[in-house]
Amino acid sequence: MSAKSVDVLVAGGGGFIGGHLVADLRAQGKTVRAVDVKPFDEWYQVHEGVENVQADLSLLDNARAATDGAGEVFMLAADMGGMGFIENNRALCMLSVLTSTHMLQASQENGVERYFYSSSACVYAAEKQTDTAVTALREEDAYPAMPEDGYGWEKLFSERMCRHFAEDFGMVTRVARYHNVYGPEGTWDGGREKAPAAVCRKIAIAAITGDHEIEIWGDGEQTRSFMYIDDCVRGSQMILAGDHAEPINLGSSELVSINQLVDIVEEIAGITCKRNYKLDAPQGVRGRNSDNTRIREVYGWGAVDLAPRGHGAHLRVGLRAGQARPVSEVV
Repeated sequence: MSAKSVDVLVAGGGGFIGGHLVADLRAQGKTVRAVDVKPFDEWYQVHEGVENVQADLSLLDNARAATDGAGEVFMLAADMGGMGFIENNRALCMLSVLTSTHMLQASQENGVERYFYSSSACVYAAEKQTDTAVTALREEDAYPAMPEDGYGWEKLFSERMCRHFAEDFGMVTRVARYHNVYGPEGTWDGGREKAPAAVCRKIAIAAITGDHEIEIWGDGEQTRSFMYIDDCVRGSQMILAGDHAEPINLGSSELVSINQLVDIVEEIAGITCKRNYKLDAPQGVRGRNSDNTRIREVYGWGAVDLAPRGHGAHLRVGLRAGQARPVSEVV
């Protein structure tokens, strides 16, 4: 067992969620090692006072070096993006299983004390997500298994690996199923962006150019819930520190359609756009929402489940919170 040299390793520390998590851990005074496969100039955030490492964690030797001396691990590293990327790059998404497996193996070998795995709502069975008025997904709804092809299967398999490493080796593993995380410093173009960032980009360009016409993938009635990055960072640390060993939802339970998302961003931008619906574009499941019963019971989770102040209230607050820069600088 290695002597502990850093409090926390963030695998995928150069990514959107990883960058915010590293910042929060540093603010708490923790020593942090951030590792990502991307060159440093492609990291979403690079923080001073952190051991920043560029390495491919799909290689076992690199995973062993990264976890050496780490007390806790947040395993966020994965090849992923929005629905357009997921549906068109299933093999690449599946190859993330190498990183997930090698990081577990290396963490076990190096005596990591606690291991967090970021799973996804994409593990849930597609047959339970065929209606826009979807019944919120409970943790049990991942089985019988029929997750999102490619990305969802990799996530579900890696969840099982965490379970079996806990059973066979006594590792303390925790799994959170993320539901649509958004916020500042995230991907907003290039094909990997998710719906909130994509919509914000389109509306921002419309506001700047004066061409108030945008493209919407699908008919805009497909529904999702959206979690602001601050809640994701706080919830992830809460789950890692907690005693609940089974996978658990981490997200907002506020169901919002894509058309309602566009309404909110238009309201913030002060414009109204003509919407051109691209019905043959990737759309994913028809509806998806997080049942937060368990996380409320286990952890008292409530920041994203306050009494609503109008449909899309929490999403509206989150989008406004991300307005740290003028719209011209965002695009």
